[in-house]
Amino acid sequence: MDAFRYCAAPLASLTLAFSAAAFAHESAPSEKVTVLQDQMLLNAPGKKAMMLVVDYSPGQASIAHKHQGTAMAYVVSGEITSQVKGEKAITYKAGESWYEPASSEHLISKNASATKPARLLVFMLMDKTDEVLIPLKN
Repeated sequence: MDAFRYCAAPLASLTLAFSAAAFAHESAPSEKVTVLQDQMLLNAPGKKAMMLVVDYSPGQASIAHKHQGTAMAYVVSGEITSQVKGEKAITYKAGESWYEPASSEHLISKNASATKPARLLVFMLMDKTDEVLIPLKN
């Protein structure tokens, strides 16, 4: 995977709460997901762009999932370990980023630290009816 730099400024502050705990373990709290933008694209009919911030508490992880759309992620703070099916797990530090093709199975997405929080900025390009996150079945 090629890493690249991506910068963005928060422009809105809608909060989207995923109840990942309902899909994983009842006692495991889910990461905090904040939608910064959700915008239909005039130059690409039927497509939208979303900008999200994902906040992980120390040691916190997302459930295994996939995104129907294309995702680009940038580590704002802390360290995030990520693995897409067929690739090795990589730990990204603040200032590093990666790309996930549409429909990739995201097997690991977690805070690499058991003592410090981590924050991830995600930009997604998707169809207007696509789900942001689809849990993978075990």
